[in-house]
Amino acid sequence: QLQFAESGGGLVQPGGSLRLSCAASGSTLGSVAMAWFRQAPGKERETVSCISSSDDGTYYLPSVKGRFTVSRDRAKNTVYLQMSNLKPEDTAVYYCVEAQIFYYADYPCRYDVDYSGQGTQVTVAS
Repeated sequence: QLQFAESGGGLVQPGGSLRLSCAASGSTLGSVAMAWFRQAPGKERETVSCISSSDDGTYYLPSVKGRFTVSRDRAKNTVYLQMSNLKPEDTAVYYCVEAQIFYYADYPCRYDVDYSGQGTQVTVAS
C-alpha cells in the first residue's frame, strides 16, 4: 500500500514560491492518479490539484490556477506541487494522497483523506 511523506513547506512572504514534494513508498506512483489538498484552521478542506495516472490531465482549484503546477517524477517516485505568487490565503497544511477517481474535466478528483501523508505546513505572511 502506498504511503506518502510530504515536505517542502515553510514560511514565505506574499509573492514568494515554494515547491512541495510528496515522496511515495510501499509501491510505485507510476500508475495512479494523485491529489494535493489543503486544510486551514476553521476552513473547509480544499482540493488544490490533481494529476491523472498518465500525467495527461490535471485539475487546479480556481484560486490557484496559473500559480500552482503539479508534476510527477516517476524515477524518484515523487509528486511535486510548485507554488508561485503565494498569497496569505494559501496558508494551510498541504497533503498528498492517491486519487481514486480522476475526471478529465474541470472537476476535482476523488480521494480518501485517511490515506494521505502527515502534511506539510505552508505559511504565507509578511
